[in-house]
Amino acid sequence: MKGSKEVTPNDETLRYYFYFVQERMNMFWRKVEGKFIYTEDPILRMYKFTNVYRATDRVSQYLIRNVIYKDIEQYTPEDVLLRILVFKIFNKIETWEFLENQLSEPICVNNFNPKIISEWITKRQRKYPIFNNAYMMTGTHHLYNYLPTKHEKWLTMIKQEIIDSGLIIDILNAKTMEAVFRLLQGCSFLGSFLAYQYTIDMNYSPYINFSENDFVKAGIGAIRGIKKCFLCYGNKCEDAIWYVKEHFNDLLKRYGYTSFHPLPGHEPTLIDLQNCFCETDKYLRAKMPELRIGNVRIKQKYMPHTDPIQFFFPPKWNIVEMYKYKPIVVPTLFDL
Repeated sequence: MKGSKEVTPNDETLRYYFYFVQERMNMFWRKVEGKFIYTEDPILRMYKFTNVYRATDRVSQYLIRNVIYKDIEQYTPEDVLLRILVFKIFNKIETWEFLENQLSEPICVNNFNPKIISEWITKRQRKYPIFNNAYMMTGTHHLYNYLPTKHEKWLTMIKQEIIDSGLIIDILNAKTMEAVFRLLQGCSFLGSFLAYQYTIDMNYSPYINFSENDFVKAGIGAIRGIKKCFLCYGNKCEDAIWYVKEHFNDLLKRYGYTSFHPLPGHEPTLIDLQNCFCETDKYLRAKMPELRIGNVRIKQKYMPHTDPIQFFFPPKWNIVEMYKYKPIVVPTLFDL
């Protein structure tokens, strides 16, 4: 059975994974309902944790609604993938909106000019941060050392290695999600983590169409969480993610969490479960600091946003009844 070979859970810590999944999802539903207090858990109230579903986080929501699907009929499939990549370099809504306002034309393959975009970004950088701190964006590669800034290196890499090389066509013609990942992984600056994240982002579009349960790649944070939650995780860390996917509902019941309310008709997928291991690693740093694997301190405190999100998902997901869905959310009791 895929992913279950030699996987041995650590019940003491894996139960926290499912505690996090249920309570963080309950927080999401309370926020959708307009409740003021989302959780009584002091750790979840103090620190920033992403949602259970990657696609429900604020930046992903903006990407899906405003970058991919807004006026999509005006763009070619190649344009849409390029726009995703440019947005994801910075992964910051304010930077994208700045570019949209300053450039004379929308970003497209035919007018993509890294130098002009870089000049605008350099002006922006004098006063404001241009990158989201969610991902560590490296910009060191000998092929691009002649360029003065990290953002110009990234934009030039996309132009040369993805657009001009024809790789973007290969991505559109890829037969599997893993094939898209491998194509992106071969680009400068794109290690396995970013290649997988960008694959998922492209898969939100109507032009890359694979199940999010076809393939998964564990990031560094997820690997730390997996090592904390399993006595043996199989031949590779991804085996543990497959194990959780295959036994998700049984494990929820096993640990006593029977009030998990997913998005209507859309159970968490491999990317969501992978992310939750990263978040569980963060949670356990505060809850069980004696588990010293990698980072010790949680870096970001929770800062509430005043502007609500009107959630929008890829139409192919058929999540159309979300605001009619009223789950009965009860506190997740676990040693608070």
